[in-house]
Amino acid sequence: MLIVKNIVKKFHGKKILDDVSFSAAPGEIVVLLGQSGVGKSTILRVLSNLETIDSGSIELDHGPIDFKKVGMVFQDFNLFAHMTVQQNLTVPLTKVALKSEQEAQTIAHLMLDRFNVLSKAQDYPVALSGGQKQRVALARALCLNPQVLCLDEPTSALDPQLTSDVAKIITELAEQQMVIVIATHDIGLLEALSCTIHLMRDGKIIQSATSKMLQENPESFINIKNFVQGK
Repeated sequence: MLIVKNIVKKFHGKKILDDVSFSAAPGEIVVLLGQSGVGKSTILRVLSNLETIDSGSIELDHGPIDFKKVGMVFQDFNLFAHMTVQQNLTVPLTKVALKSEQEAQTIAHLMLDRFNVLSKAQDYPVALSGGQKQRVALARALCLNPQVLCLDEPTSALDPQLTSDVAKIITELAEQQMVIVIATHDIGLLEALSCTIHLMRDGKIIQSATSKMLQENPESFINIKNFVQGK
């Protein structure tokens, strides 16, 4: 279980995250929904230990979070341009997970095959399409076997028709009992997922609902309903 409790993050005295709390069980997909600048990506950066919090707590499995158990896929993928696709996977495995070169090669091969980009193993990121970069970035994050996977605007650099493919991958990962936390304002992705939605505004979560609750009784979640409808 991931438990985020009353976290506050300030930049230059301004609250970017203002008393944010939510939880997620293994296998749960959490969608942080809202316009750009409301704090969605900052939550992911905090979960990934790229930013510290000023107050509050984050727990995973009944103890302080071990950030090594969190994987991150960035909005612009952050693939190493000077490395081949395969090296983008093997270097973190050898440097962070301390795997041997042979182990790293084996894991990378399996992951690239899983995401149907094994044929691109010796290519450089510049030669990949947006969808291929997305799959390589996912493969790299999953190589380290995280319990929590953070995805920042996972469909923003993709053609709309690829959204359903991304949703399918996310659903499959959740079925493997991984906690998935997504920051997005893509309604198409939201509608393709069975998830828990937390609508954010001005650094706060202002309303929460599951996909099922929203579908069955949208008038009870008017803020989320209005956002989804573009109001």
